[in-house]
Amino acid sequence: MLPKIRIPHFFLLLISLMWLSCSTNKNSFTKRDVKKSEKLIGLHFANKDIDTLYPYLKRNRSGFDSLRKYPIGNDVFPAIRFDPTPFGFTMPEQQNGTEWKIPDNVEVPEPYDLLAFYTIPQLASLIKNQKITPTELTKFFLARLKKYQPTLQCSISITDSLALEQAKRADEEIKNGKYRGILHGIPYGTKDLMAVPGYPTTWGAAPYKDQFINETATVVKKLEEAGAILVAKLVSGALARGDVWFDGKTKNPWDTTQGASGSSAGSGSATSAGLVPFALGTETLGSITSPSTRNGVTGLRPTYGRVSRHGVMSLSWSMDKVGPLGRNAEDCAIVFETIQGKDKNDLTTIDLPFGVDWKKDIKDLRVAYLKKDIEKDTTESGDNLRKALASLKKMGIEPTEVEMPDEVPYRGFDIILRAEAGAFFDELVRSGGVDIMVEQDQRSRANSLRQSRFIPAVEYIQANRQRQVLIQKMQDLMKNYDVLISPSFGNDQLTATNLTGHPVIAVPTGLDDKNHPTSMTFVGNLYDEASILLLAKAFQDHTSFDELHPPGY
Repeated sequence: MLPKIRIPHFFLLLISLMWLSCSTNKNSFTKRDVKKSEKLIGLHFANKDIDTLYPYLKRNRSGFDSLRKYPIGNDVFPAIRFDPTPFGFTMPEQQNGTEWKIPDNVEVPEPYDLLAFYTIPQLASLIKNQKITPTELTKFFLARLKKYQPTLQCSISITDSLALEQAKRADEEIKNGKYRGILHGIPYGTKDLMAVPGYPTTWGAAPYKDQFINETATVVKKLEEAGAILVAKLVSGALARGDVWFDGKTKNPWDTTQGASGSSAGSGSATSAGLVPFALGTETLGSITSPSTRNGVTGLRPTYGRVSRHGVMSLSWSMDKVGPLGRNAEDCAIVFETIQGKDKNDLTTIDLPFGVDWKKDIKDLRVAYLKKDIEKDTTESGDNLRKALASLKKMGIEPTEVEMPDEVPYRGFDIILRAEAGAFFDELVRSGGVDIMVEQDQRSRANSLRQSRFIPAVEYIQANRQRQVLIQKMQDLMKNYDVLISPSFGNDQLTATNLTGHPVIAVPTGLDDKNHPTSMTFVGNLYDEASILLLAKAFQDHTSFDELHPPGY
């Protein structure tokens, strides 16, 4: 029988503290932890394999820690860049520039508030013919922004001083015969993901509500060079999700019990209510299409790489697009022609001219439609789309029935967006800053960023390989057509085209029985915004849905 060994209480306490310290070290992990992780990734390894790979995992962890010692600026894109062009793709012919017609017979309206819903050409006519000055127009829209901000909660910053300074310059230039073009003196708003010196760029999220970025986003700079006047930085849902931001929820002016949808919530709401003639938004997975539909405006999401994202918050480097929301397709075309083009600060941009031949006969367009998807929508939105399709047929369009690519893992593609967002907001998650975001539920951006840390790199690469398959399938679908007509929601089109980079335009189709706007979507070939803009303008010239405005504004 072995003698009992008495251990002093001091040593027992010391051993307990050492054990507790080791067991609670956040930087340590054991082979048992590795075994538990197998369930998360859906794999199983034998114990001997785990014994072998355990030291390798520790080296990986050391590599993670090493990478995190070197901060990365927000403007740094990954060295691996997305290219949307498929095998066998032929670049569509491009027209260099568009002939913008500024009418001569436009008058200042009575009542004056109707000015809020004038199109860009109408406003340009008043300015060019000096029936109204840029300063007068700017003050008009600034007043509307301030009046309706408490109701709609659509603005982050109303840029009074900058706007009046730009307006004064426009006044002097136009008075002295220096007319820059159709956007000269036209006020606008931009989504608050875009940097403007002197004003906070909050990204709609509490951790960044006091953030100032001392640079000008390329798209803002291009509009300034065209003579446009920035009157507001408009709400982005928190970190480009939804319509909830750090100080409220942006409202739909057609029904203020509804949110404006997102994440270009402020851009959609303010344009719809006539607080700005047009606005810039961004889309990664519906953030132009959705607020355009909800608020009853026209929204153009250009081809991936057509518009610079320099100075714009990234959510997904391989999916983000910048585009306009406006009164109609022509307004979107005017803005798009101004902001598109090669930018040395964004290596994903392409050097390609753009223009629309408005005289081209729409009957020469090769049009397809997703018949099954359109017919299965039994809602009033579906009814309105079918009526719109009937109108297009009366205009001479004879669309061909097609279907979206099948046998595609659409649900799995969420991995790409989440993984890239997790990388951009890595520090936010690791620092705990994500915890102060307003929304913390299962569908919140905060929760999405946390879960991104559990996406294996292998699955991210596999998702991108499947993406390449989808790109080829979309090429097979679109190669024989110029325009594809689709529901805006309820099918796979929105996911597919955001992944492949195809351009789309959301076009209003009327109201449902609750007076909520509805829309349809025209999909174009890569780099062929001209065809979808041409058909959208023709449809809007034939109908009046784009002229509907929310009552009370």
